[in-house]
Amino acid sequence: MDWLQAIFLALVQGLTEFLPVSSSAHLILTSKILGWQDQGLAFDVAVHVGTLTAVLIYFRKEVADMITAWFASTFKGNHSPNARLAWAVILGTIPVGLFGLFLEAFDIVDNYLRAIPVIATTTIVFGLLLAVAEKKYKNADAKKFKDEYQLSWKDVAMIGGAQALALIPGTSRSGVTMTAAALLGFTRTAAARYSFLLSIPAILLPGGLKGYQLVNEGAHFDWSFLILGVMVSAISAFACIHLFLKWLEKIGFMPFVWYRLVLGIGLFVLFFL
Repeated sequence: MDWLQAIFLALVQGLTEFLPVSSSAHLILTSKILGWQDQGLAFDVAVHVGTLTAVLIYFRKEVADMITAWFASTFKGNHSPNARLAWAVILGTIPVGLFGLFLEAFDIVDNYLRAIPVIATTTIVFGLLLAVAEKKYKNADAKKFKDEYQLSWKDVAMIGGAQALALIPGTSRSGVTMTAAALLGFTRTAAARYSFLLSIPAILLPGGLKGYQLVNEGAHFDWSFLILGVMVSAISAFACIHLFLKWLEKIGFMPFVWYRLVLGIGLFVLFFL
């Protein structure tokens, strides 16, 4: 890996992790199209640390309030809205954790799901589902939609189950959770905010496991590239979160739908040529 490759891949990760377009698909495709060698597990962990840092900094107040409320709920029985949201994030992470262990046990993703036809198909299919979700907002009364503090346990189970599908490359964790939340009657902003909060354990747990594996194996790597990856992905992800939440209610999800359709069709053309 050279400096240009490191910066480019970190930017791709930072700009796509929280958009409904699939960061994993973009990282896989970037390397395939440009003919780059795989960037390696250590760099993958580094750029995910960067995006995790970005979402923690951006939602630092909400996260602090949720942690405090969770302890009050657990030990004092004080079930505030922030406590319910904290439990919604914890419980909503269980499906992706279980599904991830299943896929890891049989090495299904690396052996069967990282192929371009799979990525192209999931890019298109889940893009069309996002379009269906976007239709719910057309000519609808904004007051009838819910915010993230009104999540029911059924909502949590369904959105958490949808998040598990994002382990399939091309699906997009952000995209599928926002789609599920939109179909369940949440505002676009609430869908995005809950999706971003769900990303914290979804990034932290597998990233921590991979980091532990690297340390346990005594792996050696160039720290300068890892630090660069963390910084670039963190800055770009923070900017992405801010701008996405600022403009989401104005532009809606359709620009991302069209992007996914063009990308998916282009991938099929690229594969069969």
